[in-house]
Amino acid sequence: MNYKKFGDSGLSVSSLCFGTWHFPVLQHGKIPYWVDRELSIKIIRKAYDMGINFFDTANVYNGSIYPENAGLSERVLGEAINGYNRESFVISTKFMGRMEKFPNASGLSKKYLMWQINESLKRMNLDYVDILHMHRPDPETPIEESLNAFKIINDQGKALYFGESYFHPDDVKDIVILSKSMGIKMLSMQEPYNLLEREIEPEKFAISRNYGMGIMAYIPIAQGVLTDKYLNGTPELSRASFVSEIKERYLTEGNIPILNALNEYAKNKGATLSQMSLAWMIKKAEIEKVSIIPVIGATKIEHLEDNIAALDIKMNENDIHEIEMIASEFRINWDSPYNRIKHSIS
Repeated sequence: MNYKKFGDSGLSVSSLCFGTWHFPVLQHGKIPYWVDRELSIKIIRKAYDMGINFFDTANVYNGSIYPENAGLSERVLGEAINGYNRESFVISTKFMGRMEKFPNASGLSKKYLMWQINESLKRMNLDYVDILHMHRPDPETPIEESLNAFKIINDQGKALYFGESYFHPDDVKDIVILSKSMGIKMLSMQEPYNLLEREIEPEKFAISRNYGMGIMAYIPIAQGVLTDKYLNGTPELSRASFVSEIKERYLTEGNIPILNALNEYAKNKGATLSQMSLAWMIKKAEIEKVSIIPVIGATKIEHLEDNIAALDIKMNENDIHEIEMIASEFRINWDSPYNRIKHSIS
């Protein structure tokens, strides 16, 4: 495992980050998506043993599918790292999602953020997190209010760095400038990025270089599409079997031949498609001089091992060009406009 500075900070992180949105599911019972807690803990600990020191979660995970499970991923992560040296981990979490049914239980208000930092630390049994993100914009709360809460959280030593996830590029610039004037470090951008979805490159890459921000690239293998899993249909209990967005977004008839062509290219490189996709991103970051850490996930130990083996795949600029030429024919059936931030009137 290699380690690198994240953004322009002194924070050293592994070349891969382990994300906890999608944990393995139990293979029995009537509920189609119930977390296999024991296996999840084994996978997290295996990731750490293989050199990953960077872990990402969110307060609302695993409530994305079943709202009553909100907070579960933080609890599982906290249980997994219990007994290890906390200072050997870099822990990232995100706030914004609904945590209860009552008012003020979602968003980016000062009340919500101050409540959730304490709840999050309890769930993970931590004194502080390394990076705290705004999970999505809150158009109803002035960004100044949210950043004021971040300042208090920072002064209390409960979060060291801060970030955003899927904010409009112009809003990111505003937030960085405001944060700097308040004495807090806006370090991280969490963005959807992979070989098939590269919309962030023109503007977010420039922000990364100009403002010293690192990019945590989520869905780096396109929610499992950049594997051989879906080349011959949709397997039972795969993510696409119960998340219709994946089929609609990626698995259209015209895209399957392109996935097969990418898979053949990977085979010729002695790699799996997922390994090649991660290796492409790591080399792309090097070429573009941008700080990017892919946020991987795994529901089996062998998935994790496969992803980490991507670090041994060597790519040159010609490989990058050829892979991108093949992928350029892929069509994403998805449109998710940015919500915009609100500024205070005073």
